[in-house]
Amino acid sequence: NLIIELREAMSLNQVSNYKRNFEKYDLVVLDELGYVSFDKDGCEILFNLLSNRNDKGSIIITTNLAFERWEEIFKDTMLTGAIIDRLAHRAHIMDFSREISYRMEDTIAWLKSTN
Repeated sequence: NLIIELREAMSLNQVSNYKRNFEKYDLVVLDELGYVSFDKDGCEILFNLLSNRNDKGSIIITTNLAFERWEEIFKDTMLTGAIIDRLAHRAHIMDFSREISYRMEDTIAWLKSTN
């Protein structure tokens, strides 16, 4: 978990090294953003990490939440707005919203084929 790793780096006074290592990647993927919400410190850590990375490399974020619901993750209106502002700037946003998940579609098809 990214936030856990950053907290460990903070406790060892190695945040600068962690940020430097994080910035060297051409692409960072944050998968399932919103699956687990962050506490205030976690939000600020993520914000700083993403802000420092701005214009230095690509970021892919997958989430089931529309931007309007990101405050549920970050619990702070101002911080949520700032994170979205940085991430959405010159971004390619792809919306793959579905009424039903592909896993559920597969399950329904499988159930029909077994009858």
